[in-house]
Amino acid sequence: MKPGREAISVSGKRLRTHAAEVAISRNVMNRFVPGTNPMQILALTTPGANFTSSDAFGLDTAANTFYVRGFTQTQIGATLDGIPLGTQGFTNQNGVSITQAMIQDDLAGMTISQGAGSLDTFSAQLLGAAMTYTSSDPTDKAGGRLSQSFGSYNAFRTYARADSGVLNPSGTKFYTSFARTENKLWKGEGYQRELQADAKLVQPIGSTGKITGFFGYGNFTQANYLSLTKNMWERLGRDTTYLKPDYEKAKLWAYYAQFTSKVPPGYEGILSNSEVGNYAWDGSQIQRSYLSSVNGHFDLTPLLHSDTVAYGNVSSGVYGGTNNFVTSPSYGVPMLLADGSVSGVPMALQRAHAGMQRVGFTQKFSYEAPHRNLVEGGLWYENNRWIYNARLYEDTPTAAHNMMSDLKKGTGATWFEDTYNSNSFQFFLQDRWTIIKGMTLLAGFKSLTQTTHGGTKNDFTQQLKSEGWNTYYRRPARGSLTASGAFLPHFSFDYHFLEHHEVYWDIAENLRAYDYYSQVASGTAWGGLGNASQPAQQVFDANKKILKPERTWNYVVGYRYDDALFTGTLDYYHTDYYNRLASITEGTANNTRNAYMNVGRETMDGVDVLGAIRPIRGLEITNSFSWNDARYQGTGINYGGRLYSLKGKRQVYYPAYMYKANLAYSWRSTIFNFNVNYISARPMTFLNDISIPPYWLANMTLAHDFGRIGFADHLKASFGVTNLFDKNYIGGVYGAASVSGDNNSNLFVASPRQFIGTIGAQF
Repeated sequence: MKPGREAISVSGKRLRTHAAEVAISRNVMNRFVPGTNPMQILALTTPGANFTSSDAFGLDTAANTFYVRGFTQTQIGATLDGIPLGTQGFTNQNGVSITQAMIQDDLAGMTISQGAGSLDTFSAQLLGAAMTYTSSDPTDKAGGRLSQSFGSYNAFRTYARADSGVLNPSGTKFYTSFARTENKLWKGEGYQRELQADAKLVQPIGSTGKITGFFGYGNFTQANYLSLTKNMWERLGRDTTYLKPDYEKAKLWAYYAQFTSKVPPGYEGILSNSEVGNYAWDGSQIQRSYLSSVNGHFDLTPLLHSDTVAYGNVSSGVYGGTNNFVTSPSYGVPMLLADGSVSGVPMALQRAHAGMQRVGFTQKFSYEAPHRNLVEGGLWYENNRWIYNARLYEDTPTAAHNMMSDLKKGTGATWFEDTYNSNSFQFFLQDRWTIIKGMTLLAGFKSLTQTTHGGTKNDFTQQLKSEGWNTYYRRPARGSLTASGAFLPHFSFDYHFLEHHEVYWDIAENLRAYDYYSQVASGTAWGGLGNASQPAQQVFDANKKILKPERTWNYVVGYRYDDALFTGTLDYYHTDYYNRLASITEGTANNTRNAYMNVGRETMDGVDVLGAIRPIRGLEITNSFSWNDARYQGTGINYGGRLYSLKGKRQVYYPAYMYKANLAYSWRSTIFNFNVNYISARPMTFLNDISIPPYWLANMTLAHDFGRIGFADHLKASFGVTNLFDKNYIGGVYGAASVSGDNNSNLFVASPRQFIGTIGAQF
């Protein structure tokens, strides 16, 4: 493909008859800093998509936020070579993040459906949109690739891959890859480190099929960035973060947060008491994931084809940090001394030890029926077991804990233990009818059901309190919930006419199963419910009688023009949410008021416009504009004994306007890429009384391929700058929103300007 034509796939290549779908090729991914989160690349090249994080590579799962036309990464279906990836959120409770499933360099490409997502995307979370990742195959010729990156804040990334080439007459071939990414935090103390490895084996079976084996490993160790309120960011600046390494200050602030309603001297009128409680000693996470699969594709007859995927996924995680609202009991009741120091230790390390075991399979058949019909059907079954055990570990009067310690099972004091077991089943059937050449109609449906049993297995709050830990109410709840939809229809139409023109529409209904995580986490039917005066089990039992799974009807209609000089698309979309579930919280960590409730209907209307012009060979200039009007329609919610009307209020955390511009130029062996994004204000609360400010963001990369030098083919050097103009802005948002007011520390400041250079070669 000519350099000037490469970007056609970026600006909206249509794949079969799915709704508005964008394909990102490997060549386009190579325009960005090596190792960049694939979701970040999707957001920079796709209208209606937005990705924000706290680090340049976009690896920080705690701070990552990804939206597509109002849907978050936890509401979007995602697959890798047909393997369901589950929720692409902070933790791996029902799947694995793409950054831990596979090394980015080994992806052959990815697509994102901005409509309702196709029927053959197997996911229990999909409400709208679907991401499909495709891994590269081993090469036919033996060889390898190697690259090394260096950047700001002692960042470095090493990537290596070895391809076996075809080994025998049957066509056996494989590759293995390794990557290590590490950098220091750009504020505070600590580092981020990710180790990745993957391998793929391809074995052709005659001329009618092949078997593919895949293994992916991810090990992510990270010192967290502190999540902030808007006031903390505005009053104390971009660099405000955890208190480490000032241990005496950490104890003092923990004392004020836990035992008083005041703030430390010098912070009167600047911070609230609850904000002081957010400033802990440190926080961190360790995530390990193992993903394996066996895929089989067979042409059973010239007209009947079969695709089978069997997979297993095991992960473990250690999450948490300093808890300012408990006390290490061995050193007595903390007291504020005359010299301003604190006796005792008014804090402790709280760590959650989490684990997942997931097994499943998918089976698809396609039949090329008479009269230009392609009939497809398939099913998916998955069992998932998730555990989440919280433990406390004492700090000492003079030293804190080891941030990255694994803290093996059997150590510490167990606070609570949670277990969940879920079974998911999905079936789909569809017919794709080619009415005339270039005109296709799809009609089908899917059935989805997921049943989850679990919640609190043991809660030792009272026992620990009697031992002097000063523990507080932790919301134990247990029970089962089922989300089920027997008939979820999907219709789409696609018509290519007059050579360069295309019109399409897409209509579908989707259903989302209930989330689960832990008894303390907001945003799930089991988590963060009630308070000491209204027990969580009581709230869960009441919710079980009235909660219904979220459903959406998605409508998309669009037009596309595509030729050698210009690509233009115009999409209008509408979504009707039913049983919109929301988690609402406010207050300090040890005295929050939480609810998980149906806030009624929500409607969403939006328009995406994109134009890409290629005036000369190798140059493409792309501009896109997105407008989204997502508003709650519920007449009121009863929260904390008060009735609040949400009717007409905008959806929290999502911008109404986005503008994107990208300039890509390739000349001979040099590639230059510059992109700029505008993100409008995002509401922080359900009543829309506070917003996250808008921002502009620019990135730039420059790469040159020196060709063959010595024994190395394609010796390539690249240089990238993220956040080119060093904007101070809020990136990711994590956690439940407040009804009103700046009550939650759920904002993450995005990383400042960073420089990253890379040298790579093929052999």
